[in-house]
Amino acid sequence: MQSKILTAVSLIHHPRFVSIKNWITHTLGRNTLLFLSFFVGVCGATVAIVVKNLLYYTNYLLSTAFPEAQVNYYYLAFPLVGIILTVIFVKFAVKDNINHGVSIVLNAISNYNGKLRPHNIYSSMVAGSITVGFGGSVGLEAPIVLTGSAVGSNLARLFNLQPKQTILLLACGSSAAMAAIFKAPVASIVFAIEVLMIDLTASTAVPLLISAATGTILSLLFLGEDVMLTNTPVTPFRLRNVWIYIVLGMAAGLVSVYFLRASRLVDRIFSKLKRQWLRLLIGSVLLGGLICIFPVFYGEGYESIGMLTRGDTVGLFKNSPLFSFMESDYEIFFLFLTGIVLIKVIATAITTASGGVGGVFAPSLFVGAFLGFLLSQMLNHYFGLSLPVTNCVLAGMAGLLAGVMHAPLTGIFLIAELTAGYGLLIPLMVTSPIAYITSRIFEKHSVYTRTLAERGRLKTHNKDKFAVRKIDFMSLLDKNVSTVPLSATLGQFVDVIAESKRNIFVVLDDNKKFVGLLLMDDHRDVIFKPQLYDSYYVRDLLYVPDVVVFDTDTAEQMVSKFQQTKNFNLPVITRDGNYLGFLSRARVLDVYKDVIAEESDD
Repeated sequence: MQSKILTAVSLIHHPRFVSIKNWITHTLGRNTLLFLSFFVGVCGATVAIVVKNLLYYTNYLLSTAFPEAQVNYYYLAFPLVGIILTVIFVKFAVKDNINHGVSIVLNAISNYNGKLRPHNIYSSMVAGSITVGFGGSVGLEAPIVLTGSAVGSNLARLFNLQPKQTILLLACGSSAAMAAIFKAPVASIVFAIEVLMIDLTASTAVPLLISAATGTILSLLFLGEDVMLTNTPVTPFRLRNVWIYIVLGMAAGLVSVYFLRASRLVDRIFSKLKRQWLRLLIGSVLLGGLICIFPVFYGEGYESIGMLTRGDTVGLFKNSPLFSFMESDYEIFFLFLTGIVLIKVIATAITTASGGVGGVFAPSLFVGAFLGFLLSQMLNHYFGLSLPVTNCVLAGMAGLLAGVMHAPLTGIFLIAELTAGYGLLIPLMVTSPIAYITSRIFEKHSVYTRTLAERGRLKTHNKDKFAVRKIDFMSLLDKNVSTVPLSATLGQFVDVIAESKRNIFVVLDDNKKFVGLLLMDDHRDVIFKPQLYDSYYVRDLLYVPDVVVFDTDTAEQMVSKFQQTKNFNLPVITRDGNYLGFLSRARVLDVYKDVIAEESDD
């Protein structure tokens, strides 16, 4: 694999290829970006088509290679095989962390000017297909989005585009992949804006539209016009049912909080297992056991969502050892559905924690669908209501997307486009934002952004905050301020003044620790009196500032200290008192303006 990549790289730098690249750039001029967005759309759609076919044929081979049984105990072995193959591929072929695909994309946008590694073009696609094909309880959307984004990113680097254009082409690849998966071009663009934090301007809208439309058209050509929920019978919205969508929104928000926290808990537990083979073995056995009891956990789960919308509850429990208990007892039936909602989250987290590769997009839709089904069926059964079950299933899907990903608009438009109409728009507009607000009360960050945000490395739509975080304050230190020993006399201080061009001086003790400052203007009454040079000491003139900057301060804390003191300069020291230099308000402001100008360039 590595030799093939090196061969491809050498071909890219071949003089003939370079001349073709230069010809394209020269001929298209300003339209180069539009052409590339179309090409990225083609590549992103191709990735989605290839992965979906790989998944289909893998599932087909596994389902037909073994005899049909009332309880399929092969589910115990399939995840183990899939995760072993995935770990081997990642460890020996990729040699990089490729899990949490959307988070990798966000990290590239926030901290590396949209640059993704070349192996991301194929690695997550292959690893995700193996994991999900053998039953891993995750989704393929994140690996596909990472692959499409990597295509756009590396194509931009090939044509030597600016960082802002590189990020835009990355987003185009993401949109094309999403559009091809769901045949939902509007939702894919909203995803780029809402989740990837791409600003919607005149210069970004057209390339995103081109990529999304291209991805959708190619998907329709090669995968057909059937979409997961196209023929779902949606009940027209009735005002008297608005309360159920409000309740469903709050429930979806709370389940989203459970989703996020349970996933982190499982990750922490598995991270304590230092041996990879032990994580793999324990995780695979647990996952296989859960799939054996809950066969709906096998793979992405879109088939089960389709069963819910059709009302096929029997198919949900096929091959489960608990099937015989479901036929007559509603309490056990509802208990089983509750288990699906709660344990699916555990199955997803176990899959990735043990070494599998995949995302939470499909699991979020899955949990939301079962939550909507469970809530509406229970209310109908126990209270004699006639709530539209299918509508609740779809609204629950939008609600979980909004709560887990903190993307309410993506949830609304995705479900609306999947159902091939906007008849469900009002229920979606009620459930999705309520779920988002409920989730935000308990979880400030989404499943994709939490780690980056806690490190202060997440780009957001707030340009001011991002610009401040992007500044490397330690690189702006002024180290030309003279130092004076604490034990020095006034005469020795005057000697330092004579050799300095500054009016501020740093005082250090015998251990070279920061003690305070000397401001020349404050001591003019004594520095011109030679008779005082031996009787006055630096410690008598010392000024101890109320506020200093520590090297461990966040960017926001540093800016806050400038605002608090109104000073033009602040000393920077370590926590144990070592002096590092001075920060200048004017210099920080200049760099800040440059970053804002770069981000706002349209």
